Amino acid sequence: MIKKLLLLITLIFINFANSEDIKLHFENKEITNAQTALLYLDAKNIKEPKLTVLNKEKTNIDFFKNPFKKNSFYALIPMSYYKNIKPYKIIVSYEKNNVKKFKSTSLILKNGKYKSEVINVKSSKVTLSKKNKQRTKKEYKEAMDIYNTVTKELLWNSDFIYPLNTKITSEFGTKRVYNNKIKSYHSGTDFRASIGTPIKAANDGIVVLSKHRFYAGNSIIIDHGQGVYTCYYHLSKMNFKKNQKVKKGEIIGLSGNTGRVTGPHLHFSARVNSVQVDPMQLITILNKINN
Repeated sequence: MIKKLLLLITLIFINFANSEDIKLHFENKEITNAQTALLYLDAKNIKEPKLTVLNKEKTNIDFFKNPFKKNSFYALIPMSYYKNIKPYKIIVSYEKNNVKKFKSTSLILKNGKYKSEVINVKSSKVTLSKKNKQRTKKEYKEAMDIYNTVTKELLWNSDFIYPLNTKITSEFGTKRVYNNKIKSYHSGTDFRASIGTPIKAANDGIVVLSKHRFYAGNSIIIDHGQGVYTCYYHLSKMNFKKNQKVKKGEIIGLSGNTGRVTGPHLHFSARVNSVQVDPMQLITILNKINN
């Protein structure tokens, strides 16, 4: 019944769409789970452009004005690591001459086929005490409250950079087997870094978290605006405090081995609209916006 209703709604939307009003085009129409799609909307004199990803649970995402191109908007569509592998129907809505209009497109999600790796750490980092369970639960909520907040202003105006230019020792998405027990997947990209290596901010933004956490150790999270966050974990030193502005390339801290680690390195991760995504792919797609 629900599938039939969604199909009927989609057909109605398509019938109302006026293809001459706007132009939709993807930068990347096919992505894998935990990657981010970039959808452009080119149009004049429209208001409140939004999109909805149709699934059992509808996901609503705002378009933002493209600061690098006139009469253009863009939307970032992050797809969760655990999202079902299939094509997704996307409905774009907007207002023109006080009339609500709709247009449809689709996004193809493929399987990332991520690898697995075995990691041995102290048992206290895998089987948590009651005190540490409470701590990690509190820290998770604090982080999600940050990621669920969308700063409407775009805080960057140039290409993103990598925080380090060293060898990647563990790629994003790898299934993590801690002490022979599958616990999670690798939620970021690990860069080789001895203790004390300078870490750069990937782009301009505002530091929204700077503190020691159980798993991530000394952590800095930067809000770049419009739902984009980058994260830097296991630091030995943090040079910025919460609410401080940071410029691209500034040294936000030094690498270390704090938190749940087997050795010193930088764990670099990213979120878009609160969804954990591949940070390296995200940087590639973000840098398409102003090119």
